Amino acid sequence: MHTIEVVLAMLVAVVASGYLVRVLPFSLPLPLVQIALGAVIAGVFNRGHALDPDMFFLLFLPPLLFLDGWRIPKQGLFRDKGAILELAFGLVVFTVIGAGLLIHWMIPAMPLAVAFALAAILSPTDPVAVSSIAARAPIPSRVMHILEGESLLNDASGLVCFRFAVAAALTGGFSLLSASLTFLWVALAGVAVGAALTIAINRGHALVSRVFGEEAGTPILISLLTPFGAYLLAEQVGASGILAAVAAG
Repeated sequence: MHTIEVVLAMLVAVVASGYLVRVLPFSLPLPLVQIALGAVIAGVFNRGHALDPDMFFLLFLPPLLFLDGWRIPKQGLFRDKGAILELAFGLVVFTVIGAGLLIHWMIPAMPLAVAFALAAILSPTDPVAVSSIAARAPIPSRVMHILEGESLLNDASGLVCFRFAVAAALTGGFSLLSASLTFLWVALAGVAVGAALTIAINRGHALVSRVFGEEAGTPILISLLTPFGAYLLAEQVGASGILAAVAAG
């Protein structure tokens, strides 16, 4: 019963946040208002709930990333692929190294590998947050598309940096070759799983529909289940479920 109350309170807070950003005398991004309301629910009213991270990733990330991958302009994505890839991979690695060295300099007691792991957690941006926070900012559409494309693809580089920073902290060793191969598998296999599964589902659905017909709600259910299937399948083979959900979209 406690969980249901928390969920209902969060839904009310989501509705209220949409009105709050309109009536506030100063402009605030919607995600920041929602974070503040969530803190009020958990702290002031003592209605917090411990959520398993794996459950959170499975329930919320696949459909949001699937929708973002579906909505992003494909022509612009391929046109600016060079800048997007440089940001998604080069900028993340640069941020991990720079922020890791800065954290280690500020907190000398923290081992360098641990500082790199912390920087790797902070380096990848989230596409949903990017589009929400920048919605009211006067950003040119092409720049916005590059930022959204980068935020869709930077999961692989951030994840690999985090894995190997943790491994270096635990074992004291680091292999550039192993990190590179792991990165290629996490990224390429994730994209391949998402794209292949979506193609298979679409073709299978089209074949079955031609032979047996279909119910009106079937395409909606297929669209709802596809990102979850791509995410779970990619995670099973050790690839990026987030990239799989994006590629499916």
